[in-house]
Amino acid sequence: MHQILTRLLNQKGIKNVTELSSDEKTDFDRWESILSDGEMTVEKIVVFCKNQLNIVENQWKNLDASTLKNERLIIAHTIYRALLDAIEGPKTNREFLESYLNQLLVDTHK
Repeated sequence: MHQILTRLLNQKGIKNVTELSSDEKTDFDRWESILSDGEMTVEKIVVFCKNQLNIVENQWKNLDASTLKNERLIIAHTIYRALLDAIEGPKTNREFLESYLNQLLVDTHK
């Protein structure tokens, strides 16, 4: 854990991260990620987007959420999914094409 976060928790009288509410834990995890990680990479963006998707999907389980909150969750989910698709799409397309071309090579040797 980063030294600044440790000091902040101590100042607030929090001995363990498990004492935080889910919203506080989300903020804490985000802060820790920002402080502990070096340079931003595409892989870190993928991990971040997947984590955000999990958070949104977990919040959908709250059946008492307002219509406005649900609309915002849908928008957030759509944005994170679009980012993941933009990052992972070319890789998936490349893998599919490689598989297809390899199959053509196998078929021509028969």
